[in-house]
Amino acid sequence: MMENGKVTAVTDEDFDVEVRGSRGLVIVDFWAEWCGPCRIVSPIVEQLAGEYHDRGVRVAKLDVDDNPKVSSRFSIRSIPSILFFKDGEHVDTVIGAVPKGYLERKILEHLGEEV
Repeated sequence: MMENGKVTAVTDEDFDVEVRGSRGLVIVDFWAEWCGPCRIVSPIVEQLAGEYHDRGVRVAKLDVDDNPKVSSRFSIRSIPSILFFKDGEHVDTVIGAVPKGYLERKILEHLGEEV
């Protein structure tokens, strides 16, 4: 596990501990270095990590090229794919480069707050 500010890099080896073993809301950005849309979404994900960190939301990134087991387990075929986990359970997926507001609404929805 490597931490960059409020974003944690997860791997095939530590995914189950870091994400599936966590309480609360964890958002995982599945990405790759060569992916243009991933570079668009990445700063948005990092902003949201900072904005929602104090509310218990954890944000992680998983490089699909370096971590094929987890990517395969969740049938990641398009990137960026952003998966939402609540108390360790996969509850939602957003595929593609989407605006910050869209991701923010998803976060609030999974926190059980009014959108």
